[in-house]
Amino acid sequence: MDDWGTLPGLPDEAFEHDGLITKLHQRACAFALLRPLPGQLLWDIGAGSGAMAIEWCRAAPGARAIGVERKPERAARARRNVAKLAPGAVEVVEGAAVDVVADLEPPDAVFIGGGATSGVLDACWEALKPGGRIVFSNCSLDPREGEDLVAAFLRETPEIAADPVLPGELP
Repeated sequence: MDDWGTLPGLPDEAFEHDGLITKLHQRACAFALLRPLPGQLLWDIGAGSGAMAIEWCRAAPGARAIGVERKPERAARARRNVAKLAPGAVEVVEGAAVDVVADLEPPDAVFIGGGATSGVLDACWEALKPGGRIVFSNCSLDPREGEDLVAAFLRETPEIAADPVLPGELP
């Protein structure tokens, strides 16, 4: 696997997963916005397979990640992927994000790939270090779980410099 280099975009087949994985092209696009930097910490909310956390750690020297996953079987799967692809660089925490993030080290960047709520967005924003980045990748067709949620969050948090990628901008 060392011949894959460090650029984000490992093949989906590199990860053990249950079909719910942030796909290769989505990971690559998200990393263009997350900008992994040496020594920085990512929270991967809704870690699933751990793909985002793993790719973050592979992309920059000393980069670390904490994957938060509420489902024990997915957390276990993420730990197996970490052991194979980024040993020692990712901590996987089990629990609902809204319940566990307050006890975590503040991140430089946050990727929200699982379901989000206003509580999760608020908690991530409150913990984010100055100059940090949040990328929310939503696959739900229900606007209340994506566009509407983010629009409300941005209205209530005017200090955020938002750079949304809109549906018409996607390939």
